Amino acid sequence: MTEQAKRPTPPGFPSHGADELPAVTVDTANATLRTPDGFLGDRASSTAFRAILAEWRERLKEVDKEDPFGDAPPEAIGRRQLDHLLAEGDPEHAGLVHGIVEEFAQSFATVIKRLLKLKEWQGTERIVIGGGMRGSRVGELAIGRAAMLLKGEEIAIDLVPIRHDPDEAGMIGATQLAPPWIFLGHDALLAVDIGGSNIRTGLVRPHLKKASDLSAACLWDSAIWRHRDDKPNREAAIDRLIEMLQEMLRKAEKRDLAVAPFIGIGCPGHIEADGSIAHGAQNLPGNWESDRFNLPARLHAALPKIGGHDTVVVMHNDAVVQGLSQVPWMGDVKHWGVLTIGTGLGNARFTNRKG
Repeated sequence: MTEQAKRPTPPGFPSHGADELPAVTVDTANATLRTPDGFLGDRASSTAFRAILAEWRERLKEVDKEDPFGDAPPEAIGRRQLDHLLAEGDPEHAGLVHGIVEEFAQSFATVIKRLLKLKEWQGTERIVIGGGMRGSRVGELAIGRAAMLLKGEEIAIDLVPIRHDPDEAGMIGATQLAPPWIFLGHDALLAVDIGGSNIRTGLVRPHLKKASDLSAACLWDSAIWRHRDDKPNREAAIDRLIEMLQEMLRKAEKRDLAVAPFIGIGCPGHIEADGSIAHGAQNLPGNWESDRFNLPARLHAALPKIGGHDTVVVMHNDAVVQGLSQVPWMGDVKHWGVLTIGTGLGNARFTNRKG
């Protein structure tokens, strides 16, 4: 039994990866859609988008003997560059981007149709789209085009871009992992967003006095580490994460911010109640699925107290946490979900417990 299992979360707090959260029930998360060729969700990720772009570059070089992006490697072609080509590039280059968006949107719509056939996803009224691609005009067009394709097949579902910057939503959602009373008398909380390429830490201000439903919650400060570039082992990654959290606390102290004794974590994979990761963490540095590794326990050991109070650490799937940032605006529907287009395609389906 892990150390975290010996020290369960206090009464009133959800367990790690819990189905029942203060505002919603998590009907399912991290659903996998298998096909003979692999995982269907892999066709609707940022990796898939780049693969489509690479294929079109090869096609054009065969015909024109020229690559519109020159010798730039795939990872050097950013979303802003594609947005610029779409808006101000010559007609052929803009048409290229349009074609890539169309091809990706077709795949995205196919994935959504398959997802909606799953028992846990039936009856979904709205899907929030997050992840890195949502933060670009190209990504927004792909979402809009997929929505039109679904409506063309008479599939009644709303696809809406996530309201926050996706990089911030993954931390703001941590406010929904704890009962609101823990934030009373405090100015901020620590949040962690772990992804296949980056690890982010932040100080989130819940602003309960402004809005009791947490709709005014915002990111006060944050730090990002692109671990994919450094290729650390697991232990080095955890040490760096702890340093980032300690730096956030130092910044809060300098500004006289009272930090709640709570750390909310979004992490890829299926999160067990004891804080271990059953599967789905293959893109993280090292083996995070080991029976001997427990991230919440490691962070608690490093930061046992915050502001003189015992620290509570709660971890959930990263797509779940990003989706939770949208809870205040989902009151007009009962069943809704989130898809995060990143290194992979994260997903979660919720049922509101209030309203």
